[in-house]
Amino acid sequence: VIGQSAKSKRPKEPGENKIKPVNKKVKPKGPKMKEREPADSSSKSQSMLMQVMDKGRFQKLAATLSLSAGQSIELRCKGNNVTWSYPSYLDTFKDSRLSIKQLDRYGQLILTNSTAADTGEYSCWLQLCNGNRCRKDETKTGSTYIFFTDKEELFVPTPSYFEIVYLNPDKPAVIPCRVTTPSAKVTLHREFPAEEIETDGTNIIYDVKKGFVYQHPTFDHKGIVYCKAESQGAPQISIKYHLLYVEVPRGPPSATIAASPTRAEGSNDVHVACTVLGEPDVDVNFSWQYPGQESERPVMIQNFWRLINRGTGHTTRISKSILVIEDFEARDAGNYVCIAQNLQGETTVATKVERN
Repeated sequence: VIGQSAKSKRPKEPGENKIKPVNKKVKPKGPKMKEREPADSSSKSQSMLMQVMDKGRFQKLAATLSLSAGQSIELRCKGNNVTWSYPSYLDTFKDSRLSIKQLDRYGQLILTNSTAADTGEYSCWLQLCNGNRCRKDETKTGSTYIFFTDKEELFVPTPSYFEIVYLNPDKPAVIPCRVTTPSAKVTLHREFPAEEIETDGTNIIYDVKKGFVYQHPTFDHKGIVYCKAESQGAPQISIKYHLLYVEVPRGPPSATIAASPTRAEGSNDVHVACTVLGEPDVDVNFSWQYPGQESERPVMIQNFWRLINRGTGHTTRISKSILVIEDFEARDAGNYVCIAQNLQGETTVATKVERN
């Protein structure tokens, strides 16, 4: 399967919708506050966030809250410049069930007709602004994890039926089979050979807000797994997760460059390929410098990537950028420079193309 450039839309690969409990941040417009020292730096983080109950009553929220799916909820966060964070699922289709407003003395979040998929972290914090520069006030925050329980949906619904989880040896890996009922009994199972995977509480733990966590992933953990949940009824099975072990360590891109041909005659086409081997889930951005750039010499640049199996269960991503010069001219001779960049840094490689 070939992935297209990040700048153009492409069909998603199977398992590419990796579930991550990442929250979307929305900052409603509101009057700016001058930066100042908080009056009480010892205030508890939960004190800002409250749930609006019947008849105008308010309830301070604990670390978790359980509601039945279908219920509506209104949360308020004290302050006149409040930022909210909530499950990214609610932004998938700009869900009209979610309403966020900034009023004079508090921020308001209303969610109506809740579903099991809305289960997740809801938090708010005060922004301190000085001109156009704002920062989070760490002493004025509030957070709660809300379970929207549904006996028909013990697992928080996902957008696909099969997910890929990458196992990096240098960081924990999460199998994100989260539940909507915190009291549900959840177990982890391997598809082949068919067996239950022991959760020892040390190397493999279950976090009701995340799923199963492999603290120190190894090559032996690869394979296809699923979760099973039980709660006052028939057991339910989660989607399947394909665990792929990652061979390439984190760091700036490991790039190579090659031209074909390296010596060209007039009217020849020249291809210069920049290749990066890296982690399966790390995007690489390419940029080029070439002899005819200043004179706006037209070139074609194609970016793509694919996953490969190294033959021993290790998975690597090959990212490529190919620069094509048609009808090679004298002004095209010289150095071709490729700059490959990821979140960890950038790597520059170069090659020379000469004219016969």
